[in-house]
Order: sequence, then structure tokens, then C-alpha cells
Amino acid sequence: MDTRILTIQDISCVGQCSLTVALPVISACGIETAVLPSSVLSTHTSGFSGYTFRDLTDDMEPILAHWNKEGITFDAFYTGYVSKAQIPHIQAIMERTARTRPDGTTALRIIDPVMADNGKLYPGFDDDFPAEMARLCSGADVILPNLTEAAFLLGIPYAGDNRNGTDYDEAYISSVLKRLRALGAKHVVLTGVSFAPDKLGCACFDGHEITYYFNDRIDAAVHGTGDVYASSFTGALCRGWSVPAAAALAADFVVECMKATIGDESHRYGVKFEKALPYLISRLNG
Repeated sequence: MDTRILTIQDISCVGQCSLTVALPVISACGIETAVLPSSVLSTHTSGFSGYTFRDLTDDMEPILAHWNKEGITFDAFYTGYVSKAQIPHIQAIMERTARTRPDGTTALRIIDPVMADNGKLYPGFDDDFPAEMARLCSGADVILPNLTEAAFLLGIPYAGDNRNGTDYDEAYISSVLKRLRALGAKHVVLTGVSFAPDKLGCACFDGHEITYYFNDRIDAAVHGTGDVYASSFTGALCRGWSVPAAAALAADFVVECMKATIGDESHRYGVKFEKALPYLISRLNG
């Protein structure tokens, strides 16, 4: 039986993020991708104003009931932008539709705790949300927070982006990784890590070893790179790559997406990930 993943997050009709990234990227990895939209927006919320928003929480329970009736199950779950009220529904979905693998293990749970960046919570999330997200993270195989999300999950001050090399050091990242894993996840992939102004990367921790991976920092601000990263990581992991290898591939893919976008000032609402999909497919099949 082929691998089937369910991704649960919002869908923006325009704007390259969330489901409009996850579905094509994971599908390009050769993984059957089912979707459960948490909400529908006319555009994403960064760089646009007056966007529409429709919450789909009420649809989750009947969708689960139908899936159970049809015997639909999944080998992996990947969550992104969701609301506090949806977290209990998501936990029920993961419990009741998880497929047991031939080796006896159950479905993977990959949680991207989408809620904050640059030291601030996204609009629409209250101060109680990080604690609820921490509960969702507690049962994960892998969590993928950025530095801001890590700070909110742990209830600690945001340490900055380290562009000047003095905001935090390796001891701080080590402490954050260990405290994040103590929330209950098996693996932690912390993104946006930097120890030098010209380098940016990620740190992985499995409870025993911390591994780092860095790329040259690209001095450009575009939306949706976190979703591109999480989606390509998920695709590689479901293809059997290790967590550190999938984390490194995802970082390289984001760089390729950004390179394909730089120079087009009208495309600040996302990255042209479509142009970089051949690179991702080649790396996965190489």
C-alpha cells in the first residue's frame, strides 16, 4: 500500500503558503497527499489587507465520521496553521485514522507549530494559544518550530535573529532544543538558527545528538518559506530520509526557491517554489 499523508492547515486562495504549498510539494515527493483545510482565506494575512476568512472547525467532526465510515486511514499527519478550538479535533483525527505500519509502528505525526515569527504571535492568536500548541506538540514524532515559536512554546523571551552574532550562542540553542524535546516530541528541528551573520540554518535533536546544517544567508524577505521548508521536510521524511537529512534537504530547497524568486519585486507574497520542484525531485531520486 502506498504512503498516504494527511495535512491539516489553512488554505489561502491567493498567496503561496499553507495548503497551496503543502499539496503540490508533498505530491511532487511522490506521496499521496490528502488535505483537511482548517480555514479558507481569500489571501494570506501578510502583505494583504481586507482579506476574507472562514473558519472550518465545524466541518472537522463530520469529516472524521465519514472517514471512519469509509475506513480511510493515513500513514502520516502534518499540521500547520490551525486554531485553538481545532486542536482537540486534530488529536481525535490522528488517533482515529492512524494506520499501523507492517513493522507495528503507527502513523508519523509532524507538527509545524505555526503561530509566530520575528518575536511576535501572528494576528488572531491569543496568549493562551502557545500552551495549547505545546499539547499538540507533546505527541509528535517531529516538531518544526522557528526561534520565535520555540520561545512561545517554552514561555521564555525571544532571543533575536542573531544577525550580529551576539543575541545567543550554541549553549542557548542546546538548552532550547532539550527543553522543546521535554515537551514530549521524539525529534526537534529548530529553524532560523544562526551563529554567524552570513549563515542561516537549522538544528536537529533526537534526545542524544544535536546536528546543525547551514546555508549562506540570502538577504531577502519573502513569505511562505516556513511552509516550503516544512512541506519538503515532510515529503523527504515520508520517503524514508532521516530527520537530519530531510532537514538539510528542506533547507537547500528553500534556498533554491528563494533564488528563483529574487529580482521579482511583485512576488513578495511567496516564493516561486514551482520552478524549484525539479531540483527537489532530482535530490529525492538521486
